[in-house]
Amino acid sequence: MQSTRESRRDRLRHDQAVRLIESFCRYPVQDLTLPIVRAAFVTRTRWGLSYWDAAILEAARSSGCDVVLSEDLSDQQDYGGIRVENPFREAG
Repeated sequence: MQSTRESRRDRLRHDQAVRLIESFCRYPVQDLTLPIVRAAFVTRTRWGLSYWDAAILEAARSSGCDVVLSEDLSDQQDYGGIRVENPFREAG
């Protein structure tokens, strides 16, 4: 895990990293399934995205989400019913 790598000056201890990951378990997790992978291939081609960004969008769609928070995808873009919001954009 990158956060516990010894070369990091601000690294987490193993027990800290484990507690952090365990705290994420309160949120639902979408398994990566073959239908999601196939849908991501289509989304990648349709929108010119990386496979990983397309997989995130398709996992969100499969989970019933209609908004994805991302600083990498285009803010306010609608990707076939999944809208992206950049949580770091400046208000104005």
